[in-house]
This record gives sequence, C-alpha cells and structure tokens, in this order.
Amino acid sequence: MKNAQEPKSFNAIRPRIARVRCIVEASRVIEGEVLFSSSPIAFLQGVDPEKGIVSEKQHEIYNKPFANKILVFPNTVGSSVGAYVIYRLKENRVAPRAMINQVSDIITASGCALSAIPLFDLPNSKISELSKTKEIKIEKNSQIIVRS
Repeated sequence: MKNAQEPKSFNAIRPRIARVRCIVEASRVIEGEVLFSSSPIAFLQGVDPEKGIVSEKQHEIYNKPFANKILVFPNTVGSSVGAYVIYRLKENRVAPRAMINQVSDIITASGCALSAIPLFDLPNSKISELSKTKEIKIEKNSQIIVRS
C-alpha cells in the first residue's frame, strides 16, 4: 500500500488518455509540465534562442521559459530558418523536452529532427483540449496521459 504522504503521480489520479501521432520519435517515455499556447509560434522572429522564451511581446506565452517543458502549440509560422532556431535552443540547453502541435509543419519537424526533440501532433483531436493541462506523459506507443 502506498504511503499517504507520497506525491500524486500519473498513476495515482484518474488520467485522461489520448493518442498522438509521432513525427520525431522519442527514445524514451516523456513526462513533463505543459507550456500551452493557442497561438502559432514564429521561431525566427519571435523566439530568443539564448533564453529559450518567446520574445514577441504580444504572444500569450511571452517570456515564459520552455526549457524541460512540453511545448504545446498549434503550428509554426514564418521562415524555414526557424528550424535552425529550434536547433539553437537545443544547443543552448533551453529547448523544450518535447513539442506537440495540432498539425506539425515542415519547420517544426525539421527543427526537431535536427535537434532530436520529440515531436507529436494531434490529427484526431483539437489542441484546445490540452489548454488546461498541467502535465503530460507521452508513452512509446504514442499514447498520452493527461493530468489536468
């Protein structure tokens, strides 16, 4: 029997389970805090690759660090050079642990592939369903366990 003092884990609550499509494969199970944006991200113009934050002042996740978080956003906008910004995030050790998009685009996919950042998308669900999610566990079978 578990000690009542232990913190809640994904298995200790009633999780919601959903499926994601794997775009860039993870080498392990991924767990982490979610950083959610309902707005697209412009990596080239709107992300500071040294700090690992959205630097665009009008953006809803402005100045919130993505390091070690699961970054959830609909898609990327802007130049294909944004893929290299994702790579610089990884090189500077301020990259997200993983990314989830509504539908992954070539900018995000190539940046994550270059950087070995796991990438998933939600072709059968709406990204807004994750808007209040605090933590996610992504299993090797592309099943996500959502903890609100």
